[in-house]
Amino acid sequence: MKVTRVTTKPVRIDLPKPLGSAVGEIRSFGCLLIFVETDGGITGENLVFSLNDQHLPLFNEMVRLLAPLAIGMDPTFTEEFWSKAWRKINFIGHKGVPIVGLSAIDGALWDLRGKAAGLPISRLLGACRTEVPAYASGGLWLSDSIDELQRQARGFIDQGFRGVKMRLGSPTMDEDIARVRAVREAIGPQVAFMVDANQGMTVNDAIRFGRRIEEFNLAWFEEPVAAYDLEGSAEVAAALDVPIASGETEYTRYGFRRMIELKSADVLMPDLQRVGGVTEFMKVSHLAEAYNLPISSHLFGEMSLQLLGAIANATYLEHMPWFESLYAEKIEFRNGAAIVPDRPGWGFTFDPDAVARMAIEL
Repeated sequence: MKVTRVTTKPVRIDLPKPLGSAVGEIRSFGCLLIFVETDGGITGENLVFSLNDQHLPLFNEMVRLLAPLAIGMDPTFTEEFWSKAWRKINFIGHKGVPIVGLSAIDGALWDLRGKAAGLPISRLLGACRTEVPAYASGGLWLSDSIDELQRQARGFIDQGFRGVKMRLGSPTMDEDIARVRAVREAIGPQVAFMVDANQGMTVNDAIRFGRRIEEFNLAWFEEPVAAYDLEGSAEVAAALDVPIASGETEYTRYGFRRMIELKSADVLMPDLQRVGGVTEFMKVSHLAEAYNLPISSHLFGEMSLQLLGAIANATYLEHMPWFESLYAEKIEFRNGAAIVPDRPGWGFTFDPDAVARMAIEL
């Protein structure tokens, strides 16, 4: 079986209401869907995305640039594609848009491999578990009042989640503390509680804030400072007892190696489109395991679930329901854990009708 064609389709998912976060208002998501076709009639699928669909043309051009490397190849040679793409992007750099394009095709190739073998990706990789604890990440935004935060948090617990995440970034530290206290009161002491600063603090403020929230027994304090300030993140991590989580904006094993060397985070959070796809996600996970560091996914729940099902140091799946309307299948949950589907490939396929409704032009 050989790859014959790589195609893309842009879509936009509009939100019912804007979401407030430290990175700005989020009104929609633009997704670039990737399809890798073969002469055997099997197609691999994947997606990458951008907030408010701002970067889709760039992503599309990058996929178009790298697609010829996959044409004519045996789709099981995912490492060969990755290595060729890595060399191809050397001139323009090994971070940012080039890695997103590489990840887009890599993930579609892995989906294709699973479908061809009749196996879920987790089993191709060497399965470790059939379910992964999940935390609710689809609410508790800066744009929500304290009453709304408490109502949403209790709703997540009623749905069966045993973990929730809230965004930080209020005008004052005291306001953020009050919001953290309100959510902890709403969910009780036993539920895992994460807070995310979205890189919005200075090192000194992050340490001050982190010391004040230690009483709330947080599972982690996410991205307190700018992602590129690895030394600053390490300083925060060294000063606090609450675990620091980071890595969603880091690229490839080389970026994560530097994070590990500096001790920039206690929990590593690779993002499928930034880390380098399935191929690199697994290398980063195994590297983290060598240092006894846990892995938690960032976004892409339908795809990340298969990978967390194949690594021993997985902790939580981030359940962000942003993309679920694109899929024919939904993530299943049991006792607060997401079930790793036993269907081939990702175990999730795009719904053609939904894709047609949301299609846009670039």
